[in-house]
Amino acid sequence: MTQSPAMKPPPEGFVQSRTRGPFSTHNGPFYHKVEGEQFWHGLYITERHCNSRGRLHGGMMTTFADGLMATAVARANKVAAVTINLNCDICAAADIGDWLEGTARQTGLNDGFAFVEGEAWVGEKIIFSASGVFRLLEGKS
Repeated sequence: MTQSPAMKPPPEGFVQSRTRGPFSTHNGPFYHKVEGEQFWHGLYITERHCNSRGRLHGGMMTTFADGLMATAVARANKVAAVTINLNCDICAAADIGDWLEGTARQTGLNDGFAFVEGEAWVGEKIIFSASGVFRLLEGKS
């Protein structure tokens, strides 16, 4: 019997994320890894993450991108933020069983707005790149 992707252990250094909101928890399980200032998120693609062709759904890509970029903003500013704008450029397909991994970084901050870029890949193949704008919520951690 083969192990389903959701049951496989994540790559070395990744641990299951346990502090996500209800939407993200429902769409996971998500994993993360932190080394110094750098972080990564990961996800094994399962059938529920896919479109009718068995490929990673564009909506799931944007969900993953939003989580990456929100994490980058939270780590850079130590306050909560909300998504104002999100752009996701889909570069390639990903399949059930693939390990999707990504990271993001804040590229600017102006008048309470954070600008962010990120990307995700399977192996050496870039699956999507993303950019976004987040509004910092003063006093909310």
